[in-house]
Order: sequence, then structure tokens, then C-alpha cells
Amino acid sequence: MNGLTNIDYSNYMPQGNTAPSVTTEAMVSRQAQEVQAAMVIAKNFPRDVYAAFERIKKACERKLLAESAVYEYPRGGSKVSGPSIRLAEALAQNWGNIDYGIMELEQKAGESSVMAYAWDLETNTRQTKIFTVKHERKAKGTINKLNDPRDIYELVANQGARRVRACILGVIPGDIVDAAVDMCQKTLINGHQEPLEDRLRNAFSLFKKEFGVTKEMIEEYVGSNVDAFTEQDFLKIGRIYTSLRDGMAKKEDYFNVKVSSATKSKAEEDFQKQKEQKESNKKAGDPVNGDSGDQSR
Repeated sequence: MNGLTNIDYSNYMPQGNTAPSVTTEAMVSRQAQEVQAAMVIAKNFPRDVYAAFERIKKACERKLLAESAVYEYPRGGSKVSGPSIRLAEALAQNWGNIDYGIMELEQKAGESSVMAYAWDLETNTRQTKIFTVKHERKAKGTINKLNDPRDIYELVANQGARRVRACILGVIPGDIVDAAVDMCQKTLINGHQEPLEDRLRNAFSLFKKEFGVTKEMIEEYVGSNVDAFTEQDFLKIGRIYTSLRDGMAKKEDYFNVKVSSATKSKAEEDFQKQKEQKESNKKAGDPVNGDSGDQSR
């Protein structure tokens, strides 16, 4: 009556997901069994808190760990600092009975859905963070799409490491974390055999090689000449290095990075040449200068 034709709507809605394959079901079942077994073992062999703390103390006495234990970056006129990814991993390893890592939940065109987690199997305390990683990398003001599986894997691992750090710190007691940071600071102050001048020279070389940061930029940030640097200043630039290396901040967050004159002056030079050419033409007989009036006489 209304002129509409009969339409078959039986296939109008999209079909639901097909049943999971046998391989997928087997993998899920195996993972569930592994988690159950790990929890049983953790319950049967609980951590010795005192022994775990002694292991953490021993780890914090290692110079290499202490040097990368804390990150620091500026935000809103103040400085934010905290335990680094490396220290969080060391805490989880020595505290014991903790499962942590990242898991790629889904990968589709241009992005990955990822979960970072840390699970205290003994107390059943768990922290998870689900986030999306776009398959692109920003460099020199341009965004490059990533297609190489290895590049995508490294990008996901790098972005996931920061979330794993937060998850680990969420399941380990805060007083243990604070004590570890303090012990690492003591190791840095008391554990160096090289003179401060040599350590500063090596640090400047690393900053220049890896991030293009010069000694003058560091001096400007600290607020004094390198000859006046103290042990605390050395610790400060060490935390900056850790933050840049772990991707927690950019060098522009700390240093006055000036655009190279070679990169910005090309257009300026062309403009200046055109301006000078116009001035030269005017002086050579441009009517604006009144030369044509003299010729008419």
C-alpha cells in the first residue's frame, strides 16, 4: 500500500564473531593453567620480606642500577621525579612472586591495543593499564607511519614499559620503593672512584652524542659554570639523562634548544637578497627616487 517493496532483513545485521578456533581455546586454557599454577606456588612458598628487602639493598648498591634509578623532568614550573623503569624492574625481581609485562590485545590497521600489568601472585593484588599505540613516529616535526613489524614491536615495547613501571610501583609497598630510591642516591654519592671532573666530561660527551645537547645548554640549565658543578648537580643531570633515554621527556623540556641558523636562514637569505636587489634598482634609476624627473628636464 505504501509503495515499499518487501525487503529481506534476515542478513541486514552484520554476522557475529565466529567461534574461537581450537588453537585459540587451547592457548587460553594453557594460560589459565599457568596462572593458577603460579598462584599455588606463590601461596606455598611465600616471600620472606626481610630477605627480599636485603636483596633490594644489594641491588641498589650496584653503581649501574643507581645511575639509572630516578628520572626527573620539569612540569608547570616545578620538577617531577620518581623511580625509573629500571628500578621498578629490579624491585619486582627481588621482591618476588610478581608477574609483570605487556600484552598486545589487538592489532589493526594503524594501531595496537595493549595491556600493561603487574600482579602480586601472593596477595592477589593486580594493576592493569590498557592503552592504544598508533603505528607512527614523530621526528623533526613530521609524523612517519610504521609498517615494519620490528619497528612496531619496538614502539609498543617502549610505550608499554612506562605503563609497566606504574603497575609495578602500584603493587609493591611504597615504603620499600622510597627506601630503594634513597639507597640508590647514597650509592651515587659514595660509590664513585673517578673524580667529578672526569664524570662530568663523560656525561657531556654522552649528552652530545645521543641527544645533541651541548655543555653550554647544560650549564644554562644548572645555572652555573661547569667548574662550580657539585655532586648534586651531577646527580641532577644524571636523572635528566635517564628521563631522555627512557622517553619520559624531551630535551626541549630542559634545555634552550635553538633552531640552527643553517636550517632557518635559507628563506631569510633569499628574502634579503630580493630586498637588496630592489634597493639597488631604486638607486640605479627607479622613478620613485626622482631620477625620471631629472631626465625630463
